[in-house]
Amino acid sequence: MDKLENWTKRFAMICLFIMALAATFQSISGVSAKSFILPFASALSFTKVVSGVPTPPLEDAFDWSKYPKYAVTATGYTAGYESTGKSQGHPEYGITYSGVKVKRDLFSTVAADLNVFPIGTILFIPGYGYGVVADKGGAIKGNELDLYYKTVEDVYKQWGKKQVEVYVVQRGNGHLTEKELQTLNNDKTLQVFRQQYTSSEKR
Repeated sequence: MDKLENWTKRFAMICLFIMALAATFQSISGVSAKSFILPFASALSFTKVVSGVPTPPLEDAFDWSKYPKYAVTATGYTAGYESTGKSQGHPEYGITYSGVKVKRDLFSTVAADLNVFPIGTILFIPGYGYGVVADKGGAIKGNELDLYYKTVEDVYKQWGKKQVEVYVVQRGNGHLTEKELQTLNNDKTLQVFRQQYTSSEKR
């Protein structure tokens, strides 16, 4: 046990040292150190899980102020009749406007006004996580979002309706595929955060 703790401390110190070097490199060269820091930050988060300390929420793990910010009204929704007018057995049940299936995961499917956030736009939504615009809604106008949840209970218990500031991580190009969504959810550098957003799917 002592060996594991010593190894964990050493690994954490190495990660911190490398991040400091990357920050110094950025200040000298002007080249962004993000590509260097992200893998080591994630490794450090994994170390915290191994040593018994919970992984910090995504809200605290990165500097979101670097991304464009929008104030939106966000509402939770499901694939069910109460939100979409479709029941299980309907051929389009759970299928978004982009063609991908609804998903609550590290990167979840969300609906937006496509004039504001095109299909494929990746948003970070505090309290919800990453949302990928995959759908549109007849009632969604302007700075409004619908955030997918698996059940009505999850909608009411975990979200409801909120005013929130979201961050545009990447602007979409108008299309999204199942493969692209799967690739996002399998990003190795972010797996330490996945459990924070998939617990409702495991019940």
